[in-house]
Amino acid sequence: MPRQLRSLFFAGAVVAIAAACSQGGETSAQTPAGPAGEDAMNAAERLAPGGGGGDAAMQKTQAEPAPEGALALNVETVAENLLVPWAIAFLPSGEILVTEQEGRLRIIEDGVLRAAPIDGVPAVHAERQAGLYDVLPHPDYATNKVLYLAYAAGDAKSNATRVARATFDGSALNDLDVIFEAIPLKDTSHHFGGRLAWGPDGHLFLTVGEGSRYKEKAQDFKTSFGAVIRINEDGTLPDDNPDFGPDAAPGLYTKGHRNPQGLAWDAARGVLWSHEHGPRGGDELNIIVPGANYGWPAASFGIDYSGALITPFTEFEGAKAPLKYWTPSIAPSGLAVYDGDLFADWKGDLLVGAMSPTAGRALHRVIIENGVPAGEERYLTDLEPRIRDVRVGPDGAIYIAMEGSSRGDPDGKILRVTPQ
Repeated sequence: MPRQLRSLFFAGAVVAIAAACSQGGETSAQTPAGPAGEDAMNAAERLAPGGGGGDAAMQKTQAEPAPEGALALNVETVAENLLVPWAIAFLPSGEILVTEQEGRLRIIEDGVLRAAPIDGVPAVHAERQAGLYDVLPHPDYATNKVLYLAYAAGDAKSNATRVARATFDGSALNDLDVIFEAIPLKDTSHHFGGRLAWGPDGHLFLTVGEGSRYKEKAQDFKTSFGAVIRINEDGTLPDDNPDFGPDAAPGLYTKGHRNPQGLAWDAARGVLWSHEHGPRGGDELNIIVPGANYGWPAASFGIDYSGALITPFTEFEGAKAPLKYWTPSIAPSGLAVYDGDLFADWKGDLLVGAMSPTAGRALHRVIIENGVPAGEERYLTDLEPRIRDVRVGPDGAIYIAMEGSSRGDPDGKILRVTPQ
């Protein structure tokens, strides 16, 4: 294990102590004990300001909201009467797939939502933040008809983020095969991650959250918690994955994440973008670098929902700092790199859905210059309720999944956005 990662791993023990105190010492029978570390005082001294500690006051810094963009947009409804639509995918033949969090996969054909859900979807744990998340066609879908699903599997007392693949015959999924399951099982229905993206050479990326209650596990390399996972298309492990130690959880590509709900491969730049929910503030935009540790929960620009500090450190040696953070939180969900032609001036910029009612629900355009954020604009600020996913269609339009008012009401929508 690289020395800087080992240092950060031990630091997680300090955070684990604080987390256990703030949560009444809650533990899980499905979750292994926290990482064994050095004496807490020694670890705290190693993270003192001047040794990479950062300024704790920055966690409360309130950034000005991004200005509203000037470009006028057309918005049309592609499909409605959806129950918490979570993700959008496009098939080569023109159909659009939509996942519903409750565990259904839907298809839009010739602009019409098919009444019946697609058969053969695996059993999904759907409670609180748990459910069916992403759907992603295989790069060779036109010939092999293979789809991938990311979802929460199990029940309230024993669950995990899982990936399965199956073939789609136009009406049903067949030959379903589970190719990845996060370890260990947990007993909380929060922070699953669940975003998928294809990288080069047929490698599949998956985000896994840290389960909220078990935030310290983001620094435990024996677990999948708080990670980006990289596997082959059949679930086997690439030979060139980073080495996180002899007992590391399978497929680890990066660690130290909270709840990443945005993931997108940038083919033009050759990088993998991700964003993740911070707690109260401290949402992050990152470029995913193999073997990197992104610091959560030992480093964060956010504070606990109670107002208490999670950590006094916004940075420390060995942790990769975010390219951009949002304080107050915008609650990002859905991420796309704009690579179409309709929005000519947006080429290469990032599109991020913002779900926060306090910071303002909107579509954010993060302007990228020379590989780093250089500005930001907000659009569709009058849309309600929440944006759950953002994708760029084959036609260059921007497609948005609107979550709906509640899990019990089928009032979610898919929107198509174009410039006026």
